[in-house]
Amino acid sequence: MTQNPSTRFETKTEFTAESPTLIEGLPGLGMVASIAVDQITKQLELEQHGSIVSDDFPPVAPFDDGRVRDAVRVYGGRNPDVMTLQSDVPIPPNAFGSLSQCVLSDVAEEFERAVFLAGAPAESETSSGEVIGIATTDRLETALTDAGITLAEGSGVVGGVTGALVAECYREDVPAAVLIVRSNPYIPDPGAAHSVIEDALEPLVEFDIDTQKLLEQAEEIQQQKKQIAEQLQQYQQQEEQQAQTAGMYQ
Repeated sequence: MTQNPSTRFETKTEFTAESPTLIEGLPGLGMVASIAVDQITKQLELEQHGSIVSDDFPPVAPFDDGRVRDAVRVYGGRNPDVMTLQSDVPIPPNAFGSLSQCVLSDVAEEFERAVFLAGAPAESETSSGEVIGIATTDRLETALTDAGITLAEGSGVVGGVTGALVAECYREDVPAAVLIVRSNPYIPDPGAAHSVIEDALEPLVEFDIDTQKLLEQAEEIQQQKKQIAEQLQQYQQQEEQQAQTAGMYQ
């Protein structure tokens, strides 16, 4: 694999786990992945394992509780063996390739499988939170069905940064699954994040996450994620102008 030298993984702490699952929480439609993985990282008290830095990322300085932190971070923990990939900024389209190559070159050797989260517009209020799955291997397809997750029917395309990551996993024979979550396409959707954790991630990854705060603090969470969601919409509009592809989830 040819890696972009401008993008690299910088290790901060040692992390040893037998067969961890990487859960991706990058900003996407409805901010579902970001909201869900924020909750998982905090509740499991995962420690930052490292960060991904790149000249292709926006030149900003994210902060939390008065302290500057890395924009794109990798966390890890034991019991359960879980890693998470998170970002405080939307990933611009020109960085999809270099980020994906970095994850597969520098991080993939540390996890056994990856679970990606992709938002898709909810067609009605009742369909918000519905989850369907896609797998890259027979074993993961079985794991999805055993977890009660309906497999996607027909053909389609997973777009955005999630699509780039999944495609790289597929090419490099890294087991990966995509959970496509129906969510509000206009505002951050904590309710859909609650659903994907309860109905899909918990049975698939076999952990227990208290998601009640996502519902109780929905308005606060929406405000926290609003700016990132607005920036993401700008990137998505640029992508749509370049390629109008039916059946694309991102």
